Amino acid sequence: MREEDIADKLKRAAEAIKYADALLISAGAGMGVDSGLPDFRGTHGFWRAYPVIAKLGLSFEEMANPAWFNDNPHFAWAFYGHRLNLYRKTTPHQGFTQLLEIGSAKPGGYFVFTSNVDGHFQKTVFAPERIVECHGSIHHLQCAATCTDEIWDACNENVTVEESTFRALEPLPRCRNCRALARPNVLMFGDHRSARHDLLSPPLRGRAGEGGTTSAGVCGSPPSLTLPRKGGGNGDAFPARASAHAI
Repeated sequence: MREEDIADKLKRAAEAIKYADALLISAGAGMGVDSGLPDFRGTHGFWRAYPVIAKLGLSFEEMANPAWFNDNPHFAWAFYGHRLNLYRKTTPHQGFTQLLEIGSAKPGGYFVFTSNVDGHFQKTVFAPERIVECHGSIHHLQCAATCTDEIWDACNENVTVEESTFRALEPLPRCRNCRALARPNVLMFGDHRSARHDLLSPPLRGRAGEGGTTSAGVCGSPPSLTLPRKGGGNGDAFPARASAHAI
């Protein structure tokens, strides 16, 4: 893309954000790259982040599978424990704060819809009730044996990973009800559904227009929305004037 085209797109995006009544932020893996997080873009990108898994020849799709919690729980928790520790210690980049400041200044506020499981919007103090994590959150757990649909905070869990063998050491996280193995409450390849997604669907529907409420929580006519999108696509901002009821 030519530099003048990029400049024009940035100008139009800035104008759309400036005059919008509300801000809807949709974010994918690209949002965390400037914070130093891997985006797992392609098999080789994933292998660069996890050389031990590269030696096994496993792709991200093969690794992010709930079957590992049954077949090799220490290996499964090495992968997810490493990610949990990484997301905990990583500081979200300045762009998160800038979006929060812009969205908070809008009459209709802001709303976040993200496929990221890192919890970095909450870490930047975005209001939790204005965030939907459609793939769940690694900071919450659920029972791997599905004794219940309950989910709970993982804040008291500490997973130690032996880097040389890429195995999580005991004790592994356990279900607080039946004491079976626990797993992260994130949508994995092979999952039929996510308990967290089921719980978050009703508030999302409520904010998306049922009963006359917009995605920004404003009753009445839909505001003018600007939708900056980051990650999962080409990273461009997509200014739009659209009904929030269509979200």
